Amino acid sequence: MKRIISVLTILAMFLSLTACGGGGNTKPDDRKSSGVDTLVSEYGYQWKDTKAPIVNEKGAKEISFNVYSSKNASALDYNDMKIMQDLYNSTNVFVSWENVSESVYSQQKNLIFGNANDRPDAIYHAGMSAGEIIKYAQRKVLLPISDYLEYMPNFSKILEERPDIKSQLTSEDGKIYSLPRVEEMGLLQSPNILFLNKNWAAEAIKAGAVSGIAEADLKDGLTLKADQMEAILAYFRDHDMNGNGKPDDERPLSFVYNNWQGNQCDLYGMFGLNDNLEHRVVVNDKITYTVLDERFKEATNFIADWVSKGIIDKVSFELSQDNFLANGKGLETYGAFYWWESETVVSNPENYIVCTPLVGPKGDQTACVSNSPEISTGELIFFNGVPNVEILLTYFDRYYDPMISAQINYGPIGIVYEEQLDEKGMLVQKPLPEGVTSDELRLQNAPLGIIYLSDYAWNNVVNMEPRAKLRLERLTAHATPFMPANVKPCYSNLQFTLDELNTLANYETNLNDYIRTNLIKWLMGGGVSDAQWETFQKDLNGKCNIAGIQKVYQDAYDRYIGK
Repeated sequence: MKRIISVLTILAMFLSLTACGGGGNTKPDDRKSSGVDTLVSEYGYQWKDTKAPIVNEKGAKEISFNVYSSKNASALDYNDMKIMQDLYNSTNVFVSWENVSESVYSQQKNLIFGNANDRPDAIYHAGMSAGEIIKYAQRKVLLPISDYLEYMPNFSKILEERPDIKSQLTSEDGKIYSLPRVEEMGLLQSPNILFLNKNWAAEAIKAGAVSGIAEADLKDGLTLKADQMEAILAYFRDHDMNGNGKPDDERPLSFVYNNWQGNQCDLYGMFGLNDNLEHRVVVNDKITYTVLDERFKEATNFIADWVSKGIIDKVSFELSQDNFLANGKGLETYGAFYWWESETVVSNPENYIVCTPLVGPKGDQTACVSNSPEISTGELIFFNGVPNVEILLTYFDRYYDPMISAQINYGPIGIVYEEQLDEKGMLVQKPLPEGVTSDELRLQNAPLGIIYLSDYAWNNVVNMEPRAKLRLERLTAHATPFMPANVKPCYSNLQFTLDELNTLANYETNLNDYIRTNLIKWLMGGGVSDAQWETFQKDLNGKCNIAGIQKVYQDAYDRYIGK
């Protein structure tokens, strides 16, 4: 019955309330806010029972919202997604989604914020930076969500239980202007696992190319010293390992340079450096830039030597992630590579073993720490002046129910998850349809965006995907034991003051570009000389203002940890 009502409602809205239903031709202030008392008495508005409808049938017919969102190209229109229809049926809140591509959103973003007469009610997948939030908050464009927390029981509970999340969301004026995405699985901090072709390595051992290891050692958890790995990779380089008659199509060691996962950073761990793509980590609660460390020069020269010898595939510095994955399929060409799981990269994952981080020339063995955050801020914003915004806030508050979060993130019950819960009362994934991958099914049916999936959810509500469990098992066994306890990520989603944001805006892009330009030149060109390194350090501390940037992050981090 509700499905019939919703169709009739859409038609009615198209004719009379276009701005509420996605057309955007009527000014938002043409709709009048009823006030909470009226919403309660006339439309049955309630927010305390998080399982019951938010408004009554009259509310479902007469109140609606327009939400603008970018989406993945593979995804269904959000209006057609089962999870959105299920949410309407359970809440009675009618949301009309206006979907655009990510590129269109990036082009239209400033126009949307600048046009007060033609805005949606909210933007999902907003991708708002801390600077943008402060700018538009000061202009009274954004709704201060923290003024309405009483209507958001799920989100309020998160803020009470997780002061760290609250700290990352709270702006300089003490208010919260965006809703976050929280997916904590313990994966993003460790984006690299080293895999080795055990059959090829066995041939190198038989040929006497490497000493100190036996064929019996070729199993998950293998620890290799840098000189042993170099000998193995050199053997791969010099022999027709895949037997196709071409001795030059083997790729001894591969990665995707500067990719968010499967990158080069763990090679710096051979020198005791916890490097990452930003070259910025927290060591003993102090913001530290690895590029200021003499060991960075030593490590860069060591890695550049492997590149010049052809044991690191030079294509690694040019490949996209998609090309890297495509090159791994079919005939084996990868001798060793960095990624989260071999199953995604190669056709015969059973031929590859997991190695612990490489042991460097001086005995250092370190798994590096990524700055990719498991808490993403700026995911959803609301515009000031939206009529009956309390209802919309309560609606999106439902997304933070772990049972809903799982479906927002992976897909709905009935398509991705079984209708029946398991014996622990947890969601269980259905078998994949024939010829469909997990990623394909997920991207088509899940809007992603704001969720809260933390320890409680994984232990009580939803079973992790099998591949996520495998990643976690491997990382726990072979990577995280080599992450120093005194080293933490330094996320970019810390809360900054306006002055601090100005400093970052003036200098950080230039700093990153300067490091990136020099590093690729050194890695591909045989290394960095003492004179080049000296100039590099002078520029970092001079025109790049690395000390000023470092202070900005330190001050923000100190506030985050409550110093």
